[in-house]
Amino acid sequence: MSNTERQPLLEPGSQRNDVQAISNRDIPVYPDSLPGPAYGKSLTWWSCYIIVVSRVIGSGIFSTPGSIATSAGSVGLTLLVWLFGTILSACGLAVSMEYGCMLPRSGGDKVYLEYTYPRPKFLASTLVAVQAVALGFTASNCVIFSKYTFFALNAQPTDLQYKTLAVGLLTAITIIHGFFLKTGIYIQNTLGWLKIFLIGAMSLTGIWVLLLHFFGWAIDTSAPGSSQTTIESWDMLWEGSNWSWSLLSTALFKVVYSYAGLSNVNNVLGEVQDPVGTLKTVCPAALLTAGGLYFLANLSYLLVIPLDEIKRGGELVAALLFERLFGDVGRTFFPLAIAISAAGNVMVVTFALARVNQEIARQGFLPFQGFLSSSRPFNTPLGGLIVHYVPSILVIALPPQQDIYNFILDVEGYPGNIFALAVAVGLLILRYKEPDTPRPFKAWLPAVWLKVLVCITLLVTPFIPPPGGRGDVHFFYATYALVGIGVILFGIIYWYVWTVLLPSRGGYKLEEAVETLDDGTPVTRLVRSYYSH
Repeated sequence: MSNTERQPLLEPGSQRNDVQAISNRDIPVYPDSLPGPAYGKSLTWWSCYIIVVSRVIGSGIFSTPGSIATSAGSVGLTLLVWLFGTILSACGLAVSMEYGCMLPRSGGDKVYLEYTYPRPKFLASTLVAVQAVALGFTASNCVIFSKYTFFALNAQPTDLQYKTLAVGLLTAITIIHGFFLKTGIYIQNTLGWLKIFLIGAMSLTGIWVLLLHFFGWAIDTSAPGSSQTTIESWDMLWEGSNWSWSLLSTALFKVVYSYAGLSNVNNVLGEVQDPVGTLKTVCPAALLTAGGLYFLANLSYLLVIPLDEIKRGGELVAALLFERLFGDVGRTFFPLAIAISAAGNVMVVTFALARVNQEIARQGFLPFQGFLSSSRPFNTPLGGLIVHYVPSILVIALPPQQDIYNFILDVEGYPGNIFALAVAVGLLILRYKEPDTPRPFKAWLPAVWLKVLVCITLLVTPFIPPPGGRGDVHFFYATYALVGIGVILFGIIYWYVWTVLLPSRGGYKLEEAVETLDDGTPVTRLVRSYYSH
Protein backbone atom coordinates (compact mmCIF):
# COMPACT_ATOMS: atom_id res chain seq x y z
CA MET A 1 0.00 0.00 0.00
CA SER A 2 1.35 3.43 -0.91
CA ASN A 3 1.50 6.38 1.43
CA THR A 4 -1.35 8.12 -0.37
CA GLU A 5 -3.64 5.10 -0.04
CA ARG A 6 -3.21 4.71 3.72
CA GLN A 7 -5.88 6.59 5.56
CA PRO A 8 -4.76 8.19 8.80
CA LEU A 9 -6.08 6.99 12.13
CA LEU A 10 -9.06 8.89 13.42
CA GLU A 11 -8.18 11.56 15.91
CA PRO A 12 -9.72 11.26 19.41
CA GLY A 13 -13.21 12.66 19.44
CA SER A 14 -13.80 12.42 15.68
CA GLN A 15 -16.65 10.29 14.42
CA ARG A 16 -17.72 8.39 11.33
CA ASN A 17 -21.34 7.37 11.36
CA ASP A 18 -21.65 5.40 8.12
CA VAL A 19 -20.81 1.72 8.21
CA GLN A 20 -19.36 1.73 4.70
CA ALA A 21 -16.75 4.36 5.53
CA ILE A 22 -15.68 2.38 8.56
CA SER A 23 -15.53 -0.95 6.77
CA ASN A 24 -13.30 0.47 4.03
CA ARG A 25 -10.65 1.64 6.46
CA ASP A 26 -7.47 -0.42 6.72
CA ILE A 27 -7.01 0.56 10.35
CA PRO A 28 -9.56 -0.77 12.86
CA VAL A 29 -11.77 1.64 14.77
CA TYR A 30 -10.25 2.62 18.11
CA PRO A 31 -12.23 3.21 21.30
CA ASP A 32 -11.21 6.87 21.49
CA SER A 33 -12.60 7.45 18.01
CA LEU A 34 -16.03 6.03 18.73
CA PRO A 35 -19.07 8.13 19.53
CA GLY A 36 -19.25 9.11 23.16
CA PRO A 37 -17.49 11.43 25.57
CA ALA A 38 -14.03 12.42 24.34
CA TYR A 39 -11.18 12.06 26.81
CA GLY A 40 -9.67 15.36 27.88
CA LYS A 41 -5.98 16.24 27.82
CA SER A 42 -5.70 15.92 31.57
CA LEU A 43 -2.30 14.24 32.05
CA THR A 44 0.62 16.55 32.85
CA TRP A 45 4.33 15.74 32.65
CA TRP A 46 4.49 14.72 36.30
CA SER A 47 1.34 12.61 35.98
CA CYS A 48 2.93 10.74 33.09
CA TYR A 49 6.17 10.30 35.02
CA ILE A 50 4.30 8.70 37.93
CA ILE A 51 2.31 6.51 35.53
CA VAL A 52 5.54 5.14 34.05
CA VAL A 53 7.66 4.84 37.21
CA SER A 54 4.90 3.25 39.31
CA ARG A 55 4.27 0.71 36.54
CA VAL A 56 7.96 -0.12 36.01
CA ILE A 57 9.08 -0.49 39.61
CA GLY A 58 7.02 -3.32 41.01
CA SER A 59 7.94 -6.61 42.62
CA GLY A 60 10.55 -7.49 39.98
CA ILE A 61 13.54 -5.94 41.76
CA PHE A 62 12.49 -7.62 45.03
CA SER A 63 12.01 -11.07 43.55
CA THR A 64 13.92 -11.70 40.29
CA PRO A 65 17.58 -11.17 41.36
CA GLY A 66 17.76 -14.64 42.96
CA SER A 67 16.60 -16.42 39.81
CA ILE A 68 18.83 -14.25 37.61
CA ALA A 69 21.86 -15.06 39.78
CA THR A 70 20.98 -18.75 39.59
CA SER A 71 20.90 -18.65 35.79
CA ALA A 72 24.07 -16.54 35.51
CA GLY A 73 26.01 -18.49 38.12
CA SER A 74 28.52 -15.79 39.10
CA VAL A 75 28.61 -12.25 40.47
CA GLY A 76 30.23 -10.84 37.34
CA LEU A 77 27.84 -12.47 34.89
CA THR A 78 24.86 -11.49 37.05
CA LEU A 79 25.84 -7.82 36.82
CA LEU A 80 26.56 -8.20 33.10
CA VAL A 81 23.09 -9.65 32.49
CA TRP A 82 21.49 -6.73 34.35
CA LEU A 83 23.58 -4.25 32.34
CA PHE A 84 22.74 -5.84 29.00
CA GLY A 85 19.07 -6.16 29.95
CA THR A 86 19.01 -2.44 30.77
CA ILE A 87 20.57 -1.59 27.40
CA LEU A 88 18.07 -3.85 25.64
CA SER A 89 15.19 -2.16 27.50
CA ALA A 90 16.54 1.23 26.40
CA CYS A 91 16.58 0.05 22.77
CA GLY A 92 12.99 -1.11 23.04
CA LEU A 93 12.05 2.19 24.64
CA ALA A 94 13.59 4.11 21.72
CA VAL A 95 11.44 2.11 19.29
CA SER A 96 8.28 2.89 21.30
CA MET A 97 9.23 6.58 21.50
CA GLU A 98 9.59 6.87 17.71
CA TYR A 99 6.25 5.15 17.18
CA GLY A 100 4.57 7.26 19.86
CA CYS A 101 5.86 10.55 18.46
CA MET A 102 4.80 9.48 14.97
CA LEU A 103 1.36 8.22 16.08
CA PRO A 104 0.51 10.15 19.28
CA ARG A 105 -2.66 8.21 20.07
CA SER A 106 -3.72 6.01 22.96
CA GLY A 107 -3.24 2.27 22.60
CA GLY A 108 0.50 1.63 22.52
CA ASP A 109 1.73 -1.46 20.69
CA LYS A 110 -1.80 -2.32 19.60
CA VAL A 111 -1.97 0.88 17.52
CA TYR A 112 1.54 0.38 16.12
CA LEU A 113 0.95 -3.23 15.05
CA GLU A 114 -2.39 -2.43 13.44
CA TYR A 115 -0.93 0.55 11.60
CA THR A 116 2.17 -1.29 10.38
CA TYR A 117 0.47 -4.58 9.47
CA PRO A 118 -3.00 -3.69 8.10
CA ARG A 119 -3.05 -6.88 6.04
CA PRO A 120 -4.31 -9.54 6.54
CA LYS A 121 -7.28 -7.61 7.88
CA PHE A 122 -8.02 -8.15 11.59
CA LEU A 123 -4.96 -10.40 12.11
CA ALA A 124 -2.89 -7.95 14.17
CA SER A 125 -5.94 -6.97 16.21
CA THR A 126 -6.84 -10.60 16.85
CA LEU A 127 -3.33 -11.56 17.95
CA VAL A 128 -3.14 -8.59 20.31
CA ALA A 129 -6.56 -9.49 21.73
CA VAL A 130 -5.67 -13.16 22.25
CA GLN A 131 -2.35 -12.28 23.86
CA ALA A 132 -4.00 -9.72 26.16
CA VAL A 133 -6.70 -12.13 27.28
CA ALA A 134 -4.64 -15.34 27.49
CA LEU A 135 -1.49 -13.81 29.04
CA GLY A 136 -2.83 -10.62 30.60
CA PHE A 137 -2.70 -11.92 34.14
CA THR A 138 -1.26 -10.67 37.42
CA ALA A 139 -0.34 -14.03 38.90
CA SER A 140 3.32 -13.19 39.55
CA ASN A 141 2.60 -10.48 42.12
CA CYS A 142 -0.02 -12.69 43.78
CA VAL A 143 2.71 -15.30 44.28
CA ILE A 144 5.10 -12.65 45.68
CA PHE A 145 2.40 -11.48 48.09
CA SER A 146 1.91 -15.03 49.33
CA LYS A 147 5.62 -15.82 49.74
CA TYR A 148 6.57 -12.60 51.51
CA THR A 149 3.54 -12.79 53.81
CA PHE A 150 4.44 -16.27 55.01
CA PHE A 151 8.11 -15.27 55.32
CA ALA A 152 7.21 -12.26 57.47
CA LEU A 153 5.06 -14.49 59.68
CA ASN A 154 7.92 -17.01 59.95
CA ALA A 155 5.56 -19.74 58.76
CA GLN A 156 6.31 -22.89 56.75
CA PRO A 157 3.24 -23.28 54.54
CA THR A 158 2.37 -26.15 52.25
CA ASP A 159 2.06 -25.74 48.48
CA LEU A 160 -1.72 -25.64 48.86
CA GLN A 161 -1.52 -22.86 51.44
CA TYR A 162 0.81 -20.81 49.19
CA LYS A 163 -1.60 -21.09 46.30
CA THR A 164 -4.70 -20.53 48.43
CA LEU A 165 -3.42 -17.22 49.77
CA ALA A 166 -2.43 -16.06 46.27
CA VAL A 167 -5.84 -17.02 44.86
CA GLY A 168 -7.57 -15.40 47.83
CA LEU A 169 -5.79 -12.09 47.18
CA LEU A 170 -6.78 -12.02 43.51
CA THR A 171 -10.36 -12.98 44.35
CA ALA A 172 -10.69 -10.22 46.94
CA ILE A 173 -9.24 -7.60 44.57
CA THR A 174 -11.54 -8.72 41.75
CA ILE A 175 -14.55 -8.36 44.03
CA ILE A 176 -13.45 -4.91 45.25
CA HIS A 177 -12.83 -3.57 41.73
CA GLY A 178 -15.98 -5.21 40.39
CA PHE A 179 -18.43 -4.00 43.05
CA PHE A 180 -16.84 -1.04 44.86
CA LEU A 181 -15.19 1.25 42.31
CA LYS A 182 -14.26 4.21 44.53
CA THR A 183 -13.11 1.98 47.39
CA GLY A 184 -10.79 0.07 45.07
CA ILE A 185 -9.25 3.28 43.72
CA TYR A 186 -8.72 4.63 47.25
CA ILE A 187 -7.03 1.41 48.40
CA GLN A 188 -4.70 1.16 45.41
CA ASN A 189 -3.70 4.81 45.77
CA THR A 190 -2.85 4.25 49.43
CA LEU A 191 -0.80 1.16 48.62
CA GLY A 192 0.93 3.10 45.85
CA TRP A 193 2.37 5.51 48.44
CA LEU A 194 3.63 2.51 50.40
CA LYS A 195 5.50 1.32 47.31
CA ILE A 196 7.11 4.74 46.98
CA PHE A 197 8.28 4.43 50.59
CA LEU A 198 9.76 1.00 49.89
CA ILE A 199 11.57 2.23 46.79
CA GLY A 200 13.07 5.04 48.85
CA ALA A 201 14.12 2.59 51.55
CA MET A 202 15.80 0.35 48.98
CA SER A 203 17.73 3.24 47.42
CA LEU A 204 18.81 4.60 50.80
CA THR A 205 19.85 1.10 51.85
CA GLY A 206 22.01 0.77 48.73
CA ILE A 207 23.67 4.14 49.39
CA TRP A 208 24.21 3.22 53.05
CA VAL A 209 25.82 -0.12 52.14
CA LEU A 210 28.10 1.57 49.62
CA LEU A 211 29.19 4.17 52.19
CA LEU A 212 29.93 1.47 54.77
CA HIS A 213 32.18 -0.36 52.34
CA PHE A 214 33.78 2.87 51.13
CA PHE A 215 34.90 3.68 54.66
CA GLY A 216 35.97 0.09 55.30
CA TRP A 217 33.15 -0.88 57.69
CA ALA A 218 32.34 -4.42 56.59
CA ILE A 219 28.98 -6.04 57.16
CA ASP A 220 29.03 -9.57 58.52
CA THR A 221 27.63 -11.82 55.80
CA SER A 222 28.60 -15.08 57.40
CA ALA A 223 26.04 -17.82 57.69
CA PRO A 224 26.32 -21.56 58.21
CA GLY A 225 27.10 -23.32 54.94
CA SER A 226 27.59 -20.09 52.98
CA SER A 227 30.47 -19.24 50.73
CA GLN A 228 31.78 -15.69 50.81
CA THR A 229 31.55 -15.01 47.08
CA THR A 230 30.15 -11.48 47.05
CA ILE A 231 30.87 -8.47 44.87
CA GLU A 232 33.98 -7.83 47.00
CA SER A 233 35.62 -11.05 45.84
CA TRP A 234 37.04 -9.59 42.64
CA ASP A 235 39.38 -12.52 42.10
CA MET A 236 36.37 -14.85 42.04
CA LEU A 237 34.09 -12.49 40.12
CA TRP A 238 33.47 -14.90 37.24
CA GLU A 239 33.72 -18.19 39.12
CA GLY A 240 30.76 -20.45 38.38
CA SER A 241 29.56 -18.51 35.31
CA ASN A 242 26.93 -20.35 33.26
CA TRP A 243 27.72 -19.43 29.65
CA SER A 244 24.60 -21.20 28.42
CA TRP A 245 22.49 -19.28 25.89
CA SER A 246 19.37 -21.00 27.17
CA LEU A 247 19.94 -19.99 30.81
CA LEU A 248 21.07 -16.47 29.91
CA SER A 249 18.01 -15.91 27.72
CA THR A 250 15.67 -16.73 30.60
CA ALA A 251 17.69 -14.40 32.84
CA LEU A 252 17.38 -11.61 30.25
CA PHE A 253 13.63 -12.18 30.07
CA LYS A 254 13.46 -11.48 33.80
CA VAL A 255 15.59 -8.32 33.60
CA VAL A 256 13.43 -7.01 30.77
CA TYR A 257 10.36 -7.94 32.85
CA SER A 258 11.73 -5.74 35.64
CA TYR A 259 11.68 -2.82 33.18
CA ALA A 260 8.24 -3.64 31.77
CA GLY A 261 6.11 -0.52 31.57
CA LEU A 262 8.71 1.98 30.35
CA SER A 263 6.39 2.74 27.43
CA ASN A 264 3.27 2.80 29.62
CA VAL A 265 2.57 6.43 28.73
CA ASN A 266 2.16 5.35 25.08
CA ASN A 267 -1.06 3.64 26.14
CA VAL A 268 -2.65 6.96 27.20
CA LEU A 269 -1.09 9.49 24.79
CA GLY A 270 -4.54 10.64 23.71
CA GLU A 271 -5.01 12.11 27.21
CA VAL A 272 -1.55 13.72 27.54
CA GLN A 273 -0.91 17.44 27.31
CA ASP A 274 1.79 18.00 24.66
CA PRO A 275 2.07 14.23 23.97
CA VAL A 276 5.17 14.40 21.77
CA GLY A 277 7.17 16.71 24.02
CA THR A 278 6.15 14.76 27.11
CA LEU A 279 6.99 11.39 25.58
CA LYS A 280 10.47 12.54 24.52
CA THR A 281 11.42 13.48 28.10
CA VAL A 282 9.31 11.37 30.46
CA CYS A 283 10.46 7.98 29.17
CA PRO A 284 14.23 8.64 29.41
CA ALA A 285 13.71 10.14 32.89
CA ALA A 286 11.84 7.02 34.00
CA LEU A 287 14.55 4.77 32.54
CA LEU A 288 17.26 6.64 34.45
CA THR A 289 15.20 6.48 37.64
CA ALA A 290 14.54 2.75 37.41
CA GLY A 291 18.07 1.95 36.27
CA GLY A 292 19.60 3.90 39.16
CA LEU A 293 17.39 2.23 41.75
CA TYR A 294 18.02 -1.22 40.28
CA PHE A 295 21.77 -0.60 40.30
CA LEU A 296 21.70 0.36 43.99
CA ALA A 297 19.47 -2.58 44.88
CA ASN A 298 21.70 -5.12 43.13
CA LEU A 299 24.81 -3.68 44.76
CA SER A 300 23.07 -4.00 48.12
CA TYR A 301 22.24 -7.65 47.50
CA LEU A 302 25.70 -8.57 46.25
CA LEU A 303 27.58 -6.63 48.95
CA VAL A 304 25.56 -7.99 51.86
CA ILE A 305 24.39 -11.48 50.88
CA PRO A 306 26.75 -14.27 49.71
CA LEU A 307 25.96 -15.43 46.19
CA ASP A 308 24.91 -18.94 47.13
CA GLU A 309 22.34 -17.51 49.56
CA ILE A 310 21.01 -15.20 46.86
CA LYS A 311 20.55 -18.26 44.64
CA ARG A 312 18.82 -20.23 47.39
CA GLY A 313 16.70 -17.24 48.39
CA GLY A 314 14.72 -17.32 45.16
CA GLU A 315 11.98 -14.71 45.27
CA LEU A 316 12.81 -13.84 48.90
CA VAL A 317 16.20 -12.21 48.26
CA ALA A 318 14.97 -8.76 49.39
CA ALA A 319 13.75 -10.31 52.64
CA LEU A 320 17.22 -11.78 53.23
CA LEU A 321 18.77 -8.34 52.69
CA PHE A 322 16.52 -6.63 55.21
CA GLU A 323 16.96 -9.46 57.71
CA ARG A 324 20.76 -9.15 57.57
CA LEU A 325 20.75 -5.37 57.80
CA PHE A 326 18.00 -4.80 60.36
CA GLY A 327 17.68 -8.10 62.23
CA ASP A 328 14.29 -9.34 63.45
CA VAL A 329 12.61 -6.01 62.72
CA GLY A 330 13.81 -6.14 59.13
CA ARG A 331 12.80 -9.78 58.82
CA THR A 332 9.20 -9.01 59.74
CA PHE A 333 8.46 -5.41 58.80
CA PHE A 334 10.05 -5.04 55.37
CA PRO A 335 8.89 -8.40 53.92
CA LEU A 336 5.38 -7.62 55.10
CA ALA A 337 5.61 -4.18 53.51
CA ILE A 338 6.80 -5.79 50.25
CA ALA A 339 3.84 -8.19 50.40
CA ILE A 340 1.43 -5.27 50.80
CA SER A 341 3.20 -3.44 47.98
CA ALA A 342 2.77 -6.51 45.75
CA ALA A 343 -0.93 -6.50 46.61
CA GLY A 344 -1.06 -2.86 45.53
CA ASN A 345 0.58 -3.78 42.24
CA VAL A 346 -2.03 -6.50 41.71
CA MET A 347 -4.75 -3.91 42.29
CA VAL A 348 -3.29 -1.43 39.79
CA VAL A 349 -2.62 -4.01 37.06
CA THR A 350 -6.02 -5.66 37.55
CA PHE A 351 -7.66 -2.24 37.36
CA ALA A 352 -5.91 -1.48 34.05
CA LEU A 353 -6.10 -4.89 32.37
CA ALA A 354 -9.82 -5.22 33.08
CA ARG A 355 -10.32 -2.05 31.07
CA VAL A 356 -8.05 -3.35 28.31
CA ASN A 357 -10.25 -6.45 28.10
CA GLN A 358 -13.34 -4.24 28.02
CA GLU A 359 -11.93 -2.18 25.14
CA ILE A 360 -11.02 -5.35 23.23
CA ALA A 361 -14.61 -6.50 23.66
CA ARG A 362 -15.85 -3.11 22.50
CA GLN A 363 -13.98 -3.61 19.24
CA GLY A 364 -15.73 -6.93 18.63
CA PHE A 365 -12.85 -9.34 19.21
CA LEU A 366 -14.39 -11.26 22.12
CA PRO A 367 -17.62 -13.27 22.42
CA PHE A 368 -20.48 -12.11 24.68
CA GLN A 369 -19.72 -8.56 23.55
CA GLY A 370 -22.74 -7.01 25.22
CA PHE A 371 -21.82 -8.29 28.68
CA LEU A 372 -18.05 -7.81 28.42
CA SER A 373 -18.38 -4.27 27.01
CA SER A 374 -20.96 -3.04 29.49
CA SER A 375 -20.20 -1.19 32.73
CA ARG A 376 -23.43 -2.32 34.37
CA PRO A 377 -24.57 -2.83 37.07
CA PHE A 378 -21.87 -1.21 39.26
CA ASN A 379 -20.30 1.19 36.74
CA THR A 380 -17.24 -1.10 36.60
CA PRO A 381 -15.76 -3.38 33.90
CA LEU A 382 -17.05 -6.48 35.65
CA GLY A 383 -16.89 -8.58 32.48
CA GLY A 384 -13.30 -7.50 31.85
CA LEU A 385 -12.42 -8.42 35.43
CA ILE A 386 -13.82 -11.92 34.94
CA VAL A 387 -11.86 -12.36 31.69
CA HIS A 388 -8.73 -11.33 33.60
CA TYR A 389 -9.51 -13.48 36.65
CA VAL A 390 -9.84 -16.88 34.95
CA PRO A 391 -6.36 -17.22 33.31
CA SER A 392 -4.72 -15.69 36.39
CA ILE A 393 -6.23 -18.36 38.62
CA LEU A 394 -5.19 -21.16 36.26
CA VAL A 395 -1.58 -19.94 36.11
CA ILE A 396 -1.39 -19.76 39.90
CA ALA A 397 -3.01 -23.13 40.52
CA LEU A 398 -1.58 -25.44 37.84
CA PRO A 399 2.28 -25.30 37.95
CA PRO A 400 4.21 -26.76 40.92
CA GLN A 401 4.60 -24.17 43.69
CA GLN A 402 8.40 -24.02 43.50
CA ASP A 403 8.22 -23.26 39.77
CA ILE A 404 5.24 -20.90 39.65
CA TYR A 405 7.03 -17.57 39.71
CA ASN A 406 9.78 -18.34 37.21
CA PHE A 407 7.33 -20.05 34.88
CA ILE A 408 4.95 -17.07 34.97
CA LEU A 409 7.70 -14.60 34.11
CA ASP A 410 9.01 -16.78 31.28
CA VAL A 411 5.61 -17.53 29.75
CA GLU A 412 4.74 -13.82 29.84
CA GLY A 413 8.08 -12.83 28.38
CA TYR A 414 8.22 -15.13 25.36
CA PRO A 415 5.07 -13.99 23.48
CA GLY A 416 5.84 -10.43 24.55
CA ASN A 417 9.20 -10.80 22.84
CA ILE A 418 7.44 -11.92 19.65
CA PHE A 419 5.38 -8.73 19.65
CA ALA A 420 8.46 -6.66 20.49
CA LEU A 421 10.19 -8.15 17.45
CA ALA A 422 7.17 -7.37 15.26
CA VAL A 423 7.11 -3.76 16.48
CA ALA A 424 10.87 -3.26 15.94
CA VAL A 425 10.79 -4.81 12.46
CA GLY A 426 7.68 -2.76 11.72
CA LEU A 427 9.60 0.42 12.48
CA LEU A 428 12.18 -0.51 9.85
CA ILE A 429 9.39 -1.30 7.37
CA LEU A 430 7.74 2.08 7.93
CA ARG A 431 11.03 3.91 7.49
CA TYR A 432 11.32 2.27 4.08
CA LYS A 433 7.67 2.59 2.99
CA GLU A 434 6.90 5.97 4.55
CA PRO A 435 10.17 7.90 4.63
CA ASP A 436 8.39 11.27 4.52
CA THR A 437 6.12 10.66 7.51
CA PRO A 438 6.96 13.22 10.23
CA ARG A 439 9.03 11.66 13.01
CA PRO A 440 9.64 14.13 15.87
CA PHE A 441 11.87 11.48 17.45
CA LYS A 442 13.98 8.95 15.57
CA ALA A 443 15.50 5.97 17.31
CA TRP A 444 19.18 5.41 16.68
CA LEU A 445 19.23 2.85 13.87
CA PRO A 446 21.89 0.57 15.48
CA ALA A 447 19.66 0.44 18.59
CA VAL A 448 16.72 -0.74 16.48
CA TRP A 449 18.81 -3.43 14.82
CA LEU A 450 20.22 -4.50 18.19
CA LYS A 451 16.67 -4.84 19.46
CA VAL A 452 15.75 -6.97 16.43
CA LEU A 453 18.81 -9.23 16.72
CA VAL A 454 18.43 -9.75 20.46
CA CYS A 455 14.71 -10.50 20.09
CA ILE A 456 15.49 -13.17 17.50
CA THR A 457 18.21 -14.60 19.75
CA LEU A 458 15.90 -14.71 22.76
CA LEU A 459 13.25 -16.50 20.70
CA VAL A 460 15.70 -19.19 19.55
CA THR A 461 17.85 -19.81 22.61
CA PRO A 462 15.14 -21.34 24.87
CA PHE A 463 15.29 -24.40 22.61
CA ILE A 464 19.04 -24.85 23.14
CA PRO A 465 19.48 -27.44 25.92
CA PRO A 466 21.08 -25.94 29.06
CA PRO A 467 23.79 -27.81 31.00
CA GLY A 468 22.28 -30.99 32.39
CA GLY A 469 19.15 -30.50 30.28
CA ARG A 470 17.39 -28.45 32.96
CA GLY A 471 16.61 -24.76 33.17
CA ASP A 472 15.35 -22.83 36.20
CA VAL A 473 12.19 -24.94 36.48
CA HIS A 474 11.62 -28.58 37.33
CA PHE A 475 10.07 -29.53 34.00
CA PHE A 476 11.08 -29.32 30.32
CA TYR A 477 13.29 -26.24 29.90
CA ALA A 478 11.48 -24.99 26.76
CA THR A 479 7.96 -25.36 28.15
CA TYR A 480 7.39 -21.63 28.46
CA ALA A 481 8.49 -21.06 24.85
CA LEU A 482 6.14 -23.77 23.61
CA VAL A 483 3.28 -22.25 25.58
CA GLY A 484 4.04 -18.82 24.12
CA ILE A 485 4.15 -20.17 20.58
CA GLY A 486 0.94 -22.06 21.27
CA VAL A 487 -0.81 -18.82 22.25
CA ILE A 488 0.29 -17.14 19.01
CA LEU A 489 -0.74 -20.14 16.89
CA PHE A 490 -4.11 -20.27 18.62
CA GLY A 491 -4.58 -16.59 17.76
CA ILE A 492 -3.77 -17.24 14.10
CA ILE A 493 -6.14 -20.21 13.93
CA TYR A 494 -8.87 -18.24 15.70
CA TRP A 495 -8.42 -15.34 13.25
CA TYR A 496 -8.51 -17.67 10.22
CA VAL A 497 -11.66 -19.46 11.32
CA TRP A 498 -13.82 -16.43 12.12
CA THR A 499 -12.53 -13.97 9.46
CA VAL A 500 -11.69 -16.26 6.52
CA LEU A 501 -13.13 -19.77 6.75
CA LEU A 502 -16.60 -19.05 8.12
CA PRO A 503 -17.21 -15.97 5.94
CA SER A 504 -16.10 -17.83 2.78
CA ARG A 505 -18.46 -20.69 3.51
CA GLY A 506 -21.28 -18.43 4.63
CA GLY A 507 -21.09 -16.07 1.66
CA TYR A 508 -20.43 -12.91 3.68
CA LYS A 509 -17.65 -10.58 4.78
CA LEU A 510 -17.06 -8.88 8.12
CA GLU A 511 -17.48 -5.14 8.40
CA GLU A 512 -17.18 -2.78 11.35
CA ALA A 513 -20.26 -0.87 12.48
CA VAL A 514 -20.51 1.54 15.39
CA GLU A 515 -23.32 0.91 17.87
CA THR A 516 -24.20 2.10 21.35
CA LEU A 517 -25.24 -0.18 24.21
CA ASP A 518 -28.15 0.56 26.53
CA ASP A 519 -25.79 2.01 29.15
CA GLY A 520 -24.31 4.44 26.60
CA THR A 521 -21.13 2.43 25.94
CA PRO A 522 -20.02 2.78 22.29
CA VAL A 523 -18.90 -0.48 20.67
CA THR A 524 -17.68 -1.62 17.28
CA ARG A 525 -19.95 -4.39 16.11
CA LEU A 526 -18.48 -6.76 13.53
CA VAL A 527 -21.46 -7.30 11.25
CA ARG A 528 -21.94 -9.68 8.36
CA SER A 529 -22.34 -8.17 4.92
CA TYR A 530 -23.71 -10.85 2.59
CA TYR A 531 -22.80 -10.94 -1.08
CA SER A 532 -25.65 -10.35 -3.51
CA HIS A 533 -26.33 -13.14 -5.98
